[in-house]
Amino acid sequence: MQITPPLFPATLIKRYKRFLADVILISGEQVTVHTPNTGAMTGCAEPGSRVWLRDTQNPTRKYQYSWEVTEATSGTLIGVHTGLVNQLVREAIVNGTITELQGYATICQEVRYGLENSRIDLLLQQTLRADCYVEIKNVTAKDDAGVAFFPDAISKRGVKHLRELMAMVRQGHRAVIFFCVQRGDVQAIRPADEVDADYGSTLRQAIAEGVEAIAYRASVSPEEIRLVQALPVVI
Repeated sequence: MQITPPLFPATLIKRYKRFLADVILISGEQVTVHTPNTGAMTGCAEPGSRVWLRDTQNPTRKYQYSWEVTEATSGTLIGVHTGLVNQLVREAIVNGTITELQGYATICQEVRYGLENSRIDLLLQQTLRADCYVEIKNVTAKDDAGVAFFPDAISKRGVKHLRELMAMVRQGHRAVIFFCVQRGDVQAIRPADEVDADYGSTLRQAIAEGVEAIAYRASVSPEEIRLVQALPVVI
């Protein structure tokens, strides 16, 4: 995904109220920016961090700038915009990067399904093949061993999505939990049992029942974010 115009740097003062953050621009001006991430943003929201912003170029918006990327102390850039992951995964399917999800004629987004009033992120369909339901999770956190983990906060919604995927498998469909890791400095991903044990146990149950767990990491820059490499999911 090309980012036009490219992102520009600022310094984070603090994040608050989930969707807001105060930053200092290069000019020295302090402004409030939109934070498009509902999670804990573990390791991505340290005061004093260098962050990268997008100018929405929309004069009617209350907050002109959107916080898109954080620079870790190691220099690694981390994509924090949760709303981009569906587009990133869709692009990577279309261009052939995600080899596991090839061979489908159509890709639909945000399709209502299931027994718990859910919407699937991507529904892949092809005549004479089972439908493929793809639930996508944005991953930004990593541990000291260099392994990404999900979730970084208790996620009852995430557990619900796993239940829905298991139900699709029982009905004869293909179901995938896809971890979109928006950072390039990790070698694997695991469930964060220390954060949400229920999610970890449900993920293991889902995989045992036939839900596929796929993970890819991204290359992140101020000009482009794209998925580049598969990661093992360690359960």
